[in-house]
Amino acid sequence: MNEEKSIMDIIADANKAVTTGIDSADIEHWVNIYIMGRGYKVPAGLTIMQAMEYAGYKFITAAGCRAGFCGACATVYRKEGSYQLKTAMACQTRVEDGMYLVQIPFAPAQEAFYDISKESYNAAMLLKHYPEVARCVACNTCTKACPQDLEVMDYIQAALRGDFEAVAELSFDCIMCGLCAIRCPAEITQFNVAQLARRMYGRYGMKEPEHITKRLAEMEKGNYDDDFKKLLAADIEELKKRYADRKREAD
Repeated sequence: MNEEKSIMDIIADANKAVTTGIDSADIEHWVNIYIMGRGYKVPAGLTIMQAMEYAGYKFITAAGCRAGFCGACATVYRKEGSYQLKTAMACQTRVEDGMYLVQIPFAPAQEAFYDISKESYNAAMLLKHYPEVARCVACNTCTKACPQDLEVMDYIQAALRGDFEAVAELSFDCIMCGLCAIRCPAEITQFNVAQLARRMYGRYGMKEPEHITKRLAEMEKGNYDDDFKKLLAADIEELKKRYADRKREAD
């Protein structure tokens, strides 16, 4: 017989927009939050996204993966009694008592059009497509806004120097949520600058890994043609078995 889940486990695990059937008398801990100026009493322990759904809001957009990877649910909020404007991902951040949530206003974040095969590998090309980078005042607001704790200002300074490798390394975990750009007084779209730098570094700066060069050569020789034919001819059950029995890399 399955062990009965607690009321809070039901709410937290379900992650659904509708939580009807939960008796408020059974919930021990509550917090008060404010969404667009209106107060709501919600169970403690929920994420911002879950709490908004509990309060009756339905996400048509800005929901995304709900796992902290896509960057769609970027959120800003203030705490009661604090002047600080905080940033977070709604699917990952737990609600706190006295949290004031607001809808993020639209901020222009146009992405430049370019063909990296026709670009020069230097700082000038970054400034050509994103001239606003030169307006960076090194205020570090972008870094403070990043929910991934990336050193955003540092990679923008690296972009100014034309250090593509540093930009690629420092921005590697960027989820393109745009919170850095929303807070930037110089109107820099840091995440787009970083994306261009990573693409350029991947094309011109990185050495091609030896194992990839070796594997491509083996494929060109037809070493895996028979295996490919077997995979294409296999039914779904055979593919499932092959996947389950596949050789895994060591952690």
